[in-house]
Amino acid sequence: MNAFGQVLRAEFTKFRTVRGWVVAAVAAAGATILLGLLPGMQGSCGRHGAGSECVPPVGPGGEVVVDSFAFAHRPLTGDGSITVRVTSLTSRLLDPDPDRSRPDEVSPRKASTPGIPTRGSRAAVAPWSKAGLILKAGTAQGSSYAAVLVTGGHGVRMQYDYTHDRAGTSGPVSTDSPRWLRLTRTGDTVTGAESPDGTTWTTVGSVRLAGLPPTVEAGLFTTSPQHAERVGGSLGTGTTGGPTEATGTFDHLLVRGGARSAGAPGQVTRPAWKGENVGMPGSAPRVPGGDLERAGGVFAVTGSGDIAPAVAGAAGIGVSLAQTLAGTFVMLLVVTVVSTGFITAEYRCGLIRTTLTASPRRGRLLAAKAVVVGAVAFVTGLVAAAVAVVLGQRVLRGNGVYVHPATTPTELRVIVGTAALLAVAAVLALGLGALLRRGVTAVATAVAVLVLPYLLAMTVLPDGAARWLLRVSPAAAFALQQTVTQYPQVANLYTPANGYFPLAPWAGFGVLAGWAALALGTAAVLLRRRSA
Repeated sequence: MNAFGQVLRAEFTKFRTVRGWVVAAVAAAGATILLGLLPGMQGSCGRHGAGSECVPPVGPGGEVVVDSFAFAHRPLTGDGSITVRVTSLTSRLLDPDPDRSRPDEVSPRKASTPGIPTRGSRAAVAPWSKAGLILKAGTAQGSSYAAVLVTGGHGVRMQYDYTHDRAGTSGPVSTDSPRWLRLTRTGDTVTGAESPDGTTWTTVGSVRLAGLPPTVEAGLFTTSPQHAERVGGSLGTGTTGGPTEATGTFDHLLVRGGARSAGAPGQVTRPAWKGENVGMPGSAPRVPGGDLERAGGVFAVTGSGDIAPAVAGAAGIGVSLAQTLAGTFVMLLVVTVVSTGFITAEYRCGLIRTTLTASPRRGRLLAAKAVVVGAVAFVTGLVAAAVAVVLGQRVLRGNGVYVHPATTPTELRVIVGTAALLAVAAVLALGLGALLRRGVTAVATAVAVLVLPYLLAMTVLPDGAARWLLRVSPAAAFALQQTVTQYPQVANLYTPANGYFPLAPWAGFGVLAGWAALALGTAAVLLRRRSA
């Protein structure tokens, strides 16, 4: 019985004849499926007239986006430019009171009027609050746009079509340090520029928006994203936050070009300005006189929301696909116990000598055991992950929870990757069992190495420690379940608990594979040196 195939068959027979191991593997797969299907999380989609957060708009690139802001705009036909000076941008954290309508508004103000509205709760810093100029294909959510803007904590930016962001001058804007902004359209090309004095201009970026219609909407906008922060307590960590609103103060507004012919030769008209809450509930903003360029010169625009790609998380919309695989750690725990027991049981019962006599090539024996536990973990994990992902999404959506869509290749990577994670974890646990030989010690060590880092990173550890642990421990392989993208220009809690891992999916898997190779290789060397 020296051929590898025969050894492999013998080891598989040994595994399937121990009923407890087979039952544990099947029960673990069932638990993983059930935890993915249990209706624990509840949302508002499809309930009580739920809003647009249930079906987010889609941007020009096909990605789901957030497109909510206060907009004072007018049509701009053909080539032209719009210029304004921003003298302040302030923000505050609001009480998340659903009975209170949104305070978005556009109104003339005197230069001496103090800052932001008094409604709302404690003051808050919103680094990605935005105020500036935007040129948009239309007011429909998800339509193509380009904007040049000031932010609460990231200086001047040019952003376009939701996922693109270019940095300009850093530093805050204030009455003592205002910032001039300009957007210029030439055909399908839009150029954003900034100036400290309205005389010397610096280009922030120039972009081509394919398919831009002849007439676009251009004007002033303000928005401020959801605020969230991680907080700690005696029972672990949690999140706190809420909606924010920002107020941008503007003056020296000037539009060049874009006028429409009134019919008579040489006669043109200036379109009237409109106020609108794009993607937001509440009444339309007020624009007295219909002409912002002649209504007193100083304006405040107050709004909430964001213009950006939609993300999952505490400050984002909905959940990621990984939510359906919340039960993976249960299966990982069972796989760890069964895999270590697959070899420590032979030491405990004294059967290891018989096994080594029948299969004297010890490295081959250990490899056969690794193939058996790895294959069992892969097959059961594949079935459990496939069922949990496919049906779990239906359950979440049935509970009113928005689940971020993933492409078919991404779903396949998550399903196959979860199975591969469990298979290699089984090999690592087997290696630890062969090294330590004692069942309780091996199981405790394997759980501490494989399961505990993941649980700590998801629950009690601060973000920095959690990210470090998920770079160096075998739990790094859980990055295979990531389906969402982290955007630097979008405020959110990009934490492992929200589906964001510090390593790329296959890089994280490589960390686990390295641990497994080290454990199994060391075990093979020691197994050859030991008498039994």
